[in-house]
Amino acid sequence: MSFIGKDVKDTININEKVKAREVRLIDDEGKQFGIVPTFDALKLARERGLDLVEVSPKTTPPVCKIMDYGKFKYQLAKKAQEAKKKQTVIQLKEMKLGLKIEEHDLMFKIKHVRGFLEEGCKVKIIIMFKGREVLHVDMGEKLAQKMIASIKDVGELEQKPKFDGRNIVMVFAPL
Repeated sequence: MSFIGKDVKDTININEKVKAREVRLIDDEGKQFGIVPTFDALKLARERGLDLVEVSPKTTPPVCKIMDYGKFKYQLAKKAQEAKKKQTVIQLKEMKLGLKIEEHDLMFKIKHVRGFLEEGCKVKIIIMFKGREVLHVDMGEKLAQKMIASIKDVGELEQKPKFDGRNIVMVFAPL
């Protein structure tokens, strides 16, 4: 039932795993004791029924705090969980069109693209050329301009239309 990954657990030294001879000690109430031999700091932590936790191992001497390690782990897990909740994941939706798309089908696809942009997703639009259609790049560019004109009020063009192999690709981001 550990919320913290194994790598975090291994990097925090507690009790006997603190290797330094001397540590800068902070007790459970936040009071600083100064630089103390590790043995004495560990003894003090045991007397209080708590753990000696290395808070800042990179400093010289390392900073150790007397605290309940289980509670410390729980608070770290809660912070990580809260940070994960607050992050926003932007999805990239993809819409593919053929060059010979009918007007109604195009309007239907535009409606879907608008919906994706209103939901907050990015949309990648791909205009595909099949066979000899690749000779009619100008028709594909007209289709791309039509898409841009009909979507510009709900999304901004993030990547301009560019030719990529046998496709014209463009990316829209929500406003």
